[in-house]
Amino acid sequence: MPSEDVQELRARSAARGISLSQYLRELIHDDTSRPPMGDVLSRIATRQPVEGTAEDVRSFIADGRR
Repeated sequence: MPSEDVQELRARSAARGISLSQYLRELIHDDTSRPPMGDVLSRIATRQPVEGTAEDVRSFIADGRR
């Protein structure tokens, strides 16, 4: 592992006030608790497309801001 990467990981763990080992355990847990990107994209590909106009999109955005 490049020393620059190790230095960055140490700095990030120190900024959070945890050990490097704990920081790495959390990174690994976060990564393994999410589905792989390929699975997510496969599920998305099976969905029916949603039709809409640019005005529909603007309206949905405006509704979300209210």
